[in-house]
Amino acid sequence: MPDQQAFGSLAGLRAVVTGSSSGIGRAIALEFARGGANTVVHCRQSRAAAEETASAIAQLGQRASILAADLAAPGALELFAEQAWNEYGGADLWVNNAGVDLLTGDAAKLDYAEKLRQLLDVDVAATILLSRNIGRRMNESGGGVILNIGWDQADRGMEGDSGELFAAAKNAVMGFTRSLAVSLAPRVRVNCIAPGWIRTAWGEKAGEVWQERVRRETPLARWGTPEDVARTARFLASADAEYITGQVINVNGGAVR
Repeated sequence: MPDQQAFGSLAGLRAVVTGSSSGIGRAIALEFARGGANTVVHCRQSRAAAEETASAIAQLGQRASILAADLAAPGALELFAEQAWNEYGGADLWVNNAGVDLLTGDAAKLDYAEKLRQLLDVDVAATILLSRNIGRRMNESGGGVILNIGWDQADRGMEGDSGELFAAAKNAVMGFTRSLAVSLAPRVRVNCIAPGWIRTAWGEKAGEVWQERVRRETPLARWGTPEDVARTARFLASADAEYITGQVINVNGGAVR
């Protein structure tokens, strides 16, 4: 049954989490269910994985629906926003987690320019346009919470192609979050979570050089987990964070470089 304790309660709230068939998005959807929220699970094409997430939510006693949408496809964003909003008659919580996998997916083989284009289409444009669409709806309906996903190293830099690309995309998301929070205040709160070294699919396969780097650069001396991010998301989504908006919250074990 859902953990509907007073602190961090999301009891009766309606949530949408993009990119929630696996990884951080899945962990957030499950944590929202533990808090008492009904959730729309989104995937691009991994329907089976989305169904597993929805099943796990149901086992926690909450409702789950699945919507599949390619957020980079022409016209997809407005249709997805409309469908997701109407699924439970509105949305109280919206998490823009969907992003391009440049490290383990097919996109890892693309050239630099194409990787940049895909990041701008999904991580940046989809986050911005969905946030504005849903933010307007929330404002008109009385309020809500939007959470975006950044990156803790975006504003201090990391070497290499991936570091450059993700810094460009996630700095855009983080800056946009701060401004949208001002635009939508006081009814809608908007915050951004900036994960550090989180053990998702790439982290599980990373070689010993990367394992050592994570331990060296993280004061807590371990990888973060998707659940570490999810618990922060639940707090920020709850009424216990009602005086927090326009912030970028690092979930990174204290890393400073």
